[in-house]
Amino acid sequence: MLLGALLEGETVLLAAGFAAHRGLLDWRLVIAVAVVGASMGDQIAFLLGRWKGAALIERMPAVARRAPRVRELLYRYHAPFILANRFLYGLRIAGPIVVGTCDIPYFRFAFFNVMGALIWAPIIVGLGYSFGAAMESVSHEVRNVELLVLGVAVAIGIGVFIWRRRK
Repeated sequence: MLLGALLEGETVLLAAGFAAHRGLLDWRLVIAVAVVGASMGDQIAFLLGRWKGAALIERMPAVARRAPRVRELLYRYHAPFILANRFLYGLRIAGPIVVGTCDIPYFRFAFFNVMGALIWAPIIVGLGYSFGAAMESVSHEVRNVELLVLGVAVAIGIGVFIWRRRK
């Protein structure tokens, strides 16, 4: 799960939240591991941006296309951008790499990165947990419908049996 949060994030955490609802995982541990993994992933991307940012951005056309927008948002909204970066589709990986090429101090990025992960992880895990609860309530209803259908099928079968025996 740590590796999933470090690399991909949402899909793994949704599944982990679902598993937590089913009692297979402890939701508190899932969130803690997600915060650590997500923070580490973005810190690594930030440090890669610091170390080989320009060369890395050149080699990644998708990141290169997003770099000007990331810089614009970063310089305009420092802290809110770093906090919200992991929620912005298409900037999750590109954002920290590009931020690493800017003059944002390491510890400033680290602080807001962890704060963003502390907001993001419970939301995504909570969505997976809620999905599990919704599926459970639906499956309970489906079970009731199945019992009704089974009862009707048995009644029809008994009725057909009796009708044939009488004929």
